[in-house]
Amino acid sequence: MAEGNFDIDMQLQPSAVDGIERFVVKKTFHGALEGTGHGEMLAVRTAVEGSAAYVLIERITGRMAGRWGSFLLRHDGLMDRQAPTQNIVVIPDSGTDGLEGLSGTMTIDAEAKHRYAFRYSCPE
Repeated sequence: MAEGNFDIDMQLQPSAVDGIERFVVKKTFHGALEGTGHGEMLAVRTAVEGSAAYVLIERITGRMAGRWGSFLLRHDGLMDRQAPTQNIVVIPDSGTDGLEGLSGTMTIDAEAKHRYAFRYSCPE
């Protein structure tokens, strides 16, 4: 397991669909995963307070467990009247260099200064 924090910068971009927000996301990871993340996110809020959703595809490049490489994550998150669920998974066969064959899932605690926990496996 890799744990740590990340800094995030989200820049709102023009969207082709009214009511759907589009962002460019940049992250800097600290802790057991040291590196950067770059991605694009789509997000919506409903008329009901506390109900929203987002999807994000993100490429992370960096060092983890002494290995250097990159991989892709697919995020999807849902808020159902303040009840959050999230699913963040490594996209199969997206690992490069020392992270080739990487698989796993990540959780993010946004309230704890963007703390991540990444359960992963990577062949030797």
